[in-house]
Amino acid sequence: MGQIIGLPKLSPTMEEGVLVRWTKKEGDKVSPGDLVAEVETDKANMDFNIEDEGVLLKLLVKEGDTVKLGAPVAIIGKAGEDVAALVAQAKAGGATPAKAEPAKPEPAKPAAKPAPTTDNGAAKPAPAAKPAPAAKPIAAVAPAPPVGPAPNGGRLLASPLAKTLAIELGIDLRQLKGTGPGGRIVERDVRAASETGGKASDHAAEGEAPHADARPMPDEPDASTQALAVRAPARAPAPLAGPDDYEDVPASNMRKRIAARLTEAKRDVPHFYLMRDLDAAALVAYRQRLNDLLGNRGKVSVNDLVIKAVALALRRMPECNASWEGEAIRRFHRVHIGVAVAIPDGLVTPVVRDADLKGVRAISAEVRELASRAKAKKLTPEEMTGGTFSVSNLGMYGTTAFTAIIDPPRSGILAVGAATPRPVVVDGELVAATVMTVTLSADHRVLDGAVGARWLAAFAALLEHPLRLLV
Repeated sequence: MGQIIGLPKLSPTMEEGVLVRWTKKEGDKVSPGDLVAEVETDKANMDFNIEDEGVLLKLLVKEGDTVKLGAPVAIIGKAGEDVAALVAQAKAGGATPAKAEPAKPEPAKPAAKPAPTTDNGAAKPAPAAKPAPAAKPIAAVAPAPPVGPAPNGGRLLASPLAKTLAIELGIDLRQLKGTGPGGRIVERDVRAASETGGKASDHAAEGEAPHADARPMPDEPDASTQALAVRAPARAPAPLAGPDDYEDVPASNMRKRIAARLTEAKRDVPHFYLMRDLDAAALVAYRQRLNDLLGNRGKVSVNDLVIKAVALALRRMPECNASWEGEAIRRFHRVHIGVAVAIPDGLVTPVVRDADLKGVRAISAEVRELASRAKAKKLTPEEMTGGTFSVSNLGMYGTTAFTAIIDPPRSGILAVGAATPRPVVVDGELVAATVMTVTLSADHRVLDGAVGARWLAAFAALLEHPLRLLV
C-alpha cells in the first residue's frame, strides 16, 4: 500500500528546508538508505535518505520549493498503484482524517423576557430610538486664491505668522478684517476665519473697534506681504521610496534561522562584555617561526593559535566551560570550540572537538577542512553541534574591535580583532607596539564579571607568551 513521505529533520535546529534537487525520479525503485534528494537546511545542504522500500510513485514538491518540517514531499508504494487518494490527502496536509467527535449540545439560551404591557393587557409600544446627531459637514479647504490689491487701493496689513497660516489653511486675506494694531490681520483672525468657512470673524464683521494701542502703520510697500500673498500652497511631499527604489531579496533558510536564533539569544541571554588589549608582538613572531619551520607542509594562522589559547584557558578554568540548563549549570569535561565561518548565505559554526588536546598544526588543518566543507554546504549535523565555547575572528578584514552575540547553550564567545601597530606608553615613553583587542561576551547566568575577567587574563597570558601553548 502506498504511503506519504514527509520531510525529515536533517539538522538539530531545522524547521523547514529548500528541496535543492531530486536524485531520483518518479518510477524509480528505492531501498532504505538510498539518497533521494538534496535539501538546504538552516545550516548546510543535507542528504535526504529514504527509510522505506518501494517505487517512487509521485513527487509532491518541485526543485527550489521551500518545505516545512514533516510536510509531504513524495509518495512511495508498489508499481502501478493508484495514488490519487494519497495525492489528495497530501494536498490537504498529509494528515490522516481525525475521528469526528460527537457534537456537544449547545447550552440553552435564557428565555426572552416578556414584553411590558399596559393596564388593559396591550403591549406597550417600544420607546422610539433617538435620532443620531447629524455629523457636521467638513468644509473642504480650497487653496488660497491669488491676492490682489486690497479694497480702496489700500495695502494689505497682516502679520508674517498670519500670512503663513493663511496659505496653509487656504484663507483669502482680502476677505478678513484685522483686529490687530491699525487693523492689521493677526493669527487669531485667520484661525477664526478657518472656523467660519473662510469668512471674517463675527466681531470683526460687526465692526469691532481696533485694539486700543493701535498705531498707524508706515505707508511703504510691503514686499514680503506681496510675495507671500501670491505664493501657491506647498505641494505634498514626495514619497520617501517608490517601488523602483529598492529590491526585496528573499531570505534563505539559513539567514532566516540566523535571524530567529540570534534574536532569541540577544533577548533571552543576559550578556555582559569584557574587553582587553593584548601585546601581540610575540604572537605574530611565533606564528612566523612556525610557518618557516612548516615550509610547504601547511600554514598556521593567528586564529589557530587563538583557538588553542581559548581551549587551554577553558581547561584551566573549567567553570567557564559551562552552559545554563535552567535549574543547573552544566560543566563540561571536554573542550569543544565552535569557530565562526562566514559563507555567502550567512554564518555557520563548525566545532573543533577536544581542541585543548590537539596541536596547533592539527587545529589548523581541521579548521581549513571544516571551513571548506562549510562553504560547500557539506557539513554534517555532528560537525556543527556540541560546542562548549565559540570564537569569532574578524581581524583578517581589518576590524580592530567588536562584540559578538552568544550562540546558546554556550556560555561565551570571544570576538578577536586585528593585530595592528598602535602607540602605547611603556615606562613613561610613547612607543609603537603590536596590539590586539579581544572582547569576551559572557552569559551572566553562568559567569560573573570577576570570573570572566580572570579567564580573560589567563587567555591573555597564553597569547602574550605563546610558548606556553606547548605545555
